[in-house]
Amino acid sequence: MLVQLLTFASQNQNARYSPRVRRERLGSVDLLRGAVMVLMALDHTRDFFSNAGVDPTNLEQAPAALFLTRWVTHFCAPVFVLLAGTGAYLSHRPKRDLQTFLITRGLWLVVLEVTVVSFAWSFNPRWPFTMLQVIWAIGWCMVGLALLVELPAAAVGALGAAIIFAHNLTDGVRGGWLWSVAHRPQVFEPLAGHRVRVPYPLLPWLGVMAAGYGLGVILERADRRRWLYAIGGALVAIFVALRLLGGYGDPHAFTAPALDFLNCTKYPPSLEYLAMTLGPALIALAALDGRAGGPLAIFGRVPLFYYVAHLYLIHGARLAVFAVEKALGRAPSHGWSLPVVYAVWLAVVAALYVPCRWFAALKARRRDLAWLSYL
Repeated sequence: MLVQLLTFASQNQNARYSPRVRRERLGSVDLLRGAVMVLMALDHTRDFFSNAGVDPTNLEQAPAALFLTRWVTHFCAPVFVLLAGTGAYLSHRPKRDLQTFLITRGLWLVVLEVTVVSFAWSFNPRWPFTMLQVIWAIGWCMVGLALLVELPAAAVGALGAAIIFAHNLTDGVRGGWLWSVAHRPQVFEPLAGHRVRVPYPLLPWLGVMAAGYGLGVILERADRRRWLYAIGGALVAIFVALRLLGGYGDPHAFTAPALDFLNCTKYPPSLEYLAMTLGPALIALAALDGRAGGPLAIFGRVPLFYYVAHLYLIHGARLAVFAVEKALGRAPSHGWSLPVVYAVWLAVVAALYVPCRWFAALKARRRDLAWLSYL
């Protein structure tokens, strides 16, 4: 269904296209991206400050509030990756320039993940374990997208949708480290004493980014809201149907309790997981159409700056608490309840607003500095 909608939208864009739509920056994209980035800070604040001590997706142990705190942040990575593809399309760079940018920025993100981002998680340059996470995945998916943009945008979107719908057919496949990078997360040891895990394998995330690139075609239509509601509603319906029927779309079948209905597999992102998150995201994008401005838009205009800054701020705040406890002669605490986690999260987001607003203004003012587009 999603493939048909993307293809139909491309075939009819000239008949319904409004030139005014193309020239304007779509504030709704910035708002949606900013919203999921704020939620992302909640997830990482929970990582550093929660005292739960259990997997929040394990409903046999995790209370409902903890599960829902984790569940709401499931929207972050899919929307982040989808809109990275959309942003590539809406940049309207000449094809060769776009390919060069995608490859160079993608490789830059890979380097950033294994250096600056990895250090933010451990604060230990000799940490013997590397997690190749969302920035790494976005980087390699940009390199892959650079190859795909030789195709028409709607064909790229259709291919992305096909990957999203079909990649679970390979769930039973076993393989080595290369297959781990492509689809099946596992730990491997490329160097003696140093382990690596790939929680964000590339195949399904490339599908999401390619679908986002095709989404750009729809966002330039004058009737984009109707299309966004239709595709988003279809994805929600697909999620509900697959979850109730079982058998395909997620290795974790719905059983009980009721919250298990929402407990879909993220690593790798299953079809049900992506339908559950991207469907409501597209509906939200339609609802936000025509809106712009505000703190969320500021965050959405500087996603990489925000991402790196929030990790260092959260981890630094946790170490500062340890230092204060040590100075007071207290035993180090092992985290706090969810109300404290939420309070710290709001403080982190508030603290990031001024530096993000400054950097967004700098990027808007200094368009002559091409290197700013890499940050």
